[in-house]
Amino acid sequence: MATTGKAEPRKAAASAEPQASATVLVIHGPNLNLLGDREPQTYGRTRLGEIDRALKELGRELGLKVETFQSNGEGAIVDRIQRARGRARVLVINPAAYTHTSVAIRDAITACDLPTVEVHLSNVYAREPFRHHSTIAGIVVGRIMGFGAEGYLLALRAAKRMIDMQSAHADNRA
Repeated sequence: MATTGKAEPRKAAASAEPQASATVLVIHGPNLNLLGDREPQTYGRTRLGEIDRALKELGRELGLKVETFQSNGEGAIVDRIQRARGRARVLVINPAAYTHTSVAIRDAITACDLPTVEVHLSNVYAREPFRHHSTIAGIVVGRIMGFGAEGYLLALRAAKRMIDMQSAHADNRA
């Protein structure tokens, strides 16, 4: 069906919702599926499902769509980051043990050009020296660590702020 250039935008504006929710992808790395049971003195007693529910609830309050994903496999994490390209506005990631070793995850984040927040439940600098190195620290917008499950919520609030700033910047250019 052919329409004029003027009629189509007016029709689209009338039928569209006020503004589609921006998507934030949250990725949880290996062994995080065991939260609540695994080393609770280090990682706390909050289970991953509770974190995901809290993220989605806060996302609704902030006007964001939150997608969550957990995998123990590096390749699956890389695949999920790549699928977010062009769909998500911000990536929040706890690479867990892959933090210290995965160039593949770093390369996927770089290739997808997503603003990224790195999250860790524990303060990695208060732990074993091998945990002090992050392969993604140099490419992320920021890092949040040591606040337990609350760190994910802090990261989501930071993601909302980044999205708002991107939108304001785009509005100023228009």
